[in-house]
Amino acid sequence: MSEHGQKEQRVRELLAGRGLDALLLRRVSSFAWATGGAASHINIATDYGEGALLYTPSGRYLVANNIETPRLLHEEGLEAQGWEPVGDRWYESGDAVGSLTEGLALASDCPYPGATDVSQDMAQMRAHLTPEEGDRLREIGRLCGEAMNAAIRRISPGQSEYEIAAALSAEAYSRGVLPIVDLVATDERIYQYRHPLPTDKKVDRYAMLVLCGRRHGLVCSITRLVHFGPLPDELRRKQEAVLKVDATFLEATRPGVSLRGVFARAVEAYAQSGFPDEWQRHHQGGAAGYEPREYLGTPEADQVVAEGQAFAWNPSITGVKAEDTILVGPEENEVLTRIPDWPAISVDLDGQTYERPAVLEL
Repeated sequence: MSEHGQKEQRVRELLAGRGLDALLLRRVSSFAWATGGAASHINIATDYGEGALLYTPSGRYLVANNIETPRLLHEEGLEAQGWEPVGDRWYESGDAVGSLTEGLALASDCPYPGATDVSQDMAQMRAHLTPEEGDRLREIGRLCGEAMNAAIRRISPGQSEYEIAAALSAEAYSRGVLPIVDLVATDERIYQYRHPLPTDKKVDRYAMLVLCGRRHGLVCSITRLVHFGPLPDELRRKQEAVLKVDATFLEATRPGVSLRGVFARAVEAYAQSGFPDEWQRHHQGGAAGYEPREYLGTPEADQVVAEGQAFAWNPSITGVKAEDTILVGPEENEVLTRIPDWPAISVDLDGQTYERPAVLEL
């Protein structure tokens, strides 16, 4: 069965299991999932696109106005996939969804009058990748790693965070990757903020770059840090500690293990490394897919890791952070955002050695 056929089958099974008749998908991530990567967004600062998809008992519909329909049908491939276009001109206010679902029990991944909210069900489906999606994610991870490597090696003292963010964005775009998250902090701001939007502050000795890059709808996440001159002893100690936690996440994220179990292992690693409370200062990441995180790992998370899933864990200790995107394999996990020539630190856990990315010292 084709990837699109598998997706439709999973939708029909969801509807049947919930006693529902039709499904409306308007989230950018859900739209991309259902179509194998089609882009419905115009404004990347919103979760909802300019087109929607509608499954009913009698058909599959692309719901969009006359501005968006031609591009979605032709450039994004929805005509070839058999989606039937419905909708109005941009200045009209018709309700194609209401007309097509009259008398039906409607589900939706977005707010819609009278619809059952299945946004969490969709996140679960998006997080369980097909082999084809895994292959696409490998390509995206490689490209995000290349973009990060190129951008961070262009940094020099005196550059502003805006300039650094622009370089990271340019390197991503030049590889066909959309930088939906582009964070930069330098020097003291790395210690102050876990989500540092770039500012006009100029780098002196230390910089952190964070990229969440989207291509074919899928998202890979990566963080790297660079220090000009030798790393201070305190930072070196924190780096070793956070990489132990990072390696613990990689080791523990295996098929059949609950996310709460993975999380508990990481919390224990924080404590063993001498930083027992740092996990409380920022989320630790979770399942990746068509969102940077489809759902987070938490102490109570009951989802179970499955082969073929992607995860992006991001442990942090004030002043340092680690983040890569991995694909869960049958025998071991594959780091998708690995940078081949990046300096690494070996972390030994239970007889297994994990090479984890160090702070780049220039």
